[in-house]
Amino acid sequence: MSDPSGPGDGPLDPSLSAIMSERRQLINLAYRLLGSLADAEDAVQETYARWYAMSPEGREAIESPGAWLTRVAGRVCLDLLGSARARRESYVGEWIPEPLPDRAEWGEVRPAADTADPADRVTLDESVNMAFLVVLEEMTPAERVAFILHDVFCHPFAEVAEIVGRSPAACRQLASSARRRIRAARPQASAPASPAARRSAVVRDFKRAWEAKDIDALIGLLDPEATAIVDGGGLVSAGLRPIAGGARIARYLLGLADKAVDPTILERTVNGQPGLVALQQGVTVTVTAFEITGDRISRIWAVRNPEKLRQWPTEAQP
Repeated sequence: MSDPSGPGDGPLDPSLSAIMSERRQLINLAYRLLGSLADAEDAVQETYARWYAMSPEGREAIESPGAWLTRVAGRVCLDLLGSARARRESYVGEWIPEPLPDRAEWGEVRPAADTADPADRVTLDESVNMAFLVVLEEMTPAERVAFILHDVFCHPFAEVAEIVGRSPAACRQLASSARRRIRAARPQASAPASPAARRSAVVRDFKRAWEAKDIDALIGLLDPEATAIVDGGGLVSAGLRPIAGGARIARYLLGLADKAVDPTILERTVNGQPGLVALQQGVTVTVTAFEITGDRISRIWAVRNPEKLRQWPTEAQP
């Protein structure tokens, strides 16, 4: 996507630098609100289009351009969330948020669709791991916007109210409801989330077992009540419903391994967490994220929809 600029070929808008400095923050916000980097880019583009649709006098009258851009981006995302719900009702199979790569792990490789990696514009912290994004999908649009703006980006409820179109008290209730959803989705205290080093080790062991087609090892790494969701978007083969149970998941994975032609599986960071990337003939075909509790994998999200993999490299590093 091209960077927004002022109309005509004359001198740059004196405020352009300040306005463009907000772009990273807006992409970070929009991705968390929408769960799609493509949609986030569109939302930010629309936000800048509205900025430049104003007269120069109108722009100069805005005391805080950053606050104005955030408010407009929030409203654009709120509208998109409403339409996204309708689109997802007709989506083929399960819908998973778009996974994000860690560019540093891929050296100089660039996605085929864009020479500037949009993942550079998203800070990979806890609020973009796949488990968190999946819970956000269960919230109403208003809950999601209120929660992200207040709890993640620290905007006061008075500002959130202007975006959501409700009172500050109502926005406080929306954020509180969202927090309850987050707490309910987290693993119980008796089985705490594993530290980073342990998560990496479990994913590495899982990769080795999958490559070796060792069903006993796979079952041993999966929680007996684990669930796996595969998103093919109707464009590639994928289970249309969640797969429940460690043994069933292991058999499904071995079936995939038997059908794959000379695959390459790499350990990579997916949304800030240890994950796996499968390539065939140098093209990323599956990105897999995990939730690991204790020493076992409790949830798997595998994105195979090629439209959601455009940010991923098209060839493996040696």
